[in-house]
Amino acid sequence: MVTTRSLGCAWLLSLAVWGCDENKPQLAPEAAASTLASSAPKTATSKTLEVDKGVSQVSFLMDAPVEKIRGKVSSGVDGQLFLDAKDLSQTTGNISVDISGLEIFQRKADDSGNFGEETKVEKQNEHAREWLEIGPSAPEDIRRKNARVEFRIASVKPSKKDVTKETGDVKLDVEATGDFLLHGRVSKKTVLLEVTLTLEGGSPKSVHIKTKSPFAVGLEEHDVRPRDTFGKLAAKTLQDLGSKVAKESQVEIDVRLVAAGMPQSAPATSETAAPAPSGSAAPK
Repeated sequence: MVTTRSLGCAWLLSLAVWGCDENKPQLAPEAAASTLASSAPKTATSKTLEVDKGVSQVSFLMDAPVEKIRGKVSSGVDGQLFLDAKDLSQTTGNISVDISGLEIFQRKADDSGNFGEETKVEKQNEHAREWLEIGPSAPEDIRRKNARVEFRIASVKPSKKDVTKETGDVKLDVEATGDFLLHGRVSKKTVLLEVTLTLEGGSPKSVHIKTKSPFAVGLEEHDVRPRDTFGKLAAKTLQDLGSKVAKESQVEIDVRLVAAGMPQSAPATSETAAPAPSGSAAPK
């Protein structure tokens, strides 16, 4: 006989189980390969533009209450876009980043909550590499696979479609949606971009792409967790590090592409590189 008490117990049990599932990390699907599928032109009149590796970079910020962690990759950005000046909504492409050269910087809050100067701590850089499984303890094939971060553009919504009658610099906003590969897992992302097209007779010579606002990447969804060495999780979890490490990374891109065959820019030196953002941040 089913009683009110037994129904109540069953309801409480189901609620408890549901609550546990809510707190369980939701992992993004595993990637089928170490790279995403290469994009192809959608139209016969699409032009190919290639990443200008000398001036393109990617950065991220993890803004936790007591630590601001900033990461940057100023070399290792690659990829291409297929762009039709007649209809920019047909744009496709892949932008990839080799994070082997990732650099991590931090700013710590004192007892009064004031953040100090940004510093680079080698131990923290070592920890970040272990978290991402690109450190020396990981097998070479795993390091190489996890070092590739990629965004495959599947669809775009530009504020202007046809620029064939334009000359010089044309600025527009673009909403790009596609697959984001990090640490062997793929999530769907929509990124708001500020785009500057440099046109000559309606034909694109170069394009400068910057994030209009950072896009969030969850550490847990891509299985980026505290690890001591390859295959060994650290005693402290992301939840344990709550006030020191943000659960999400706010990613920004600053990428220039040039028409196929055009010369690439010389790599920026430390003297010419742009200064770090004042509110920047990384994992510890």
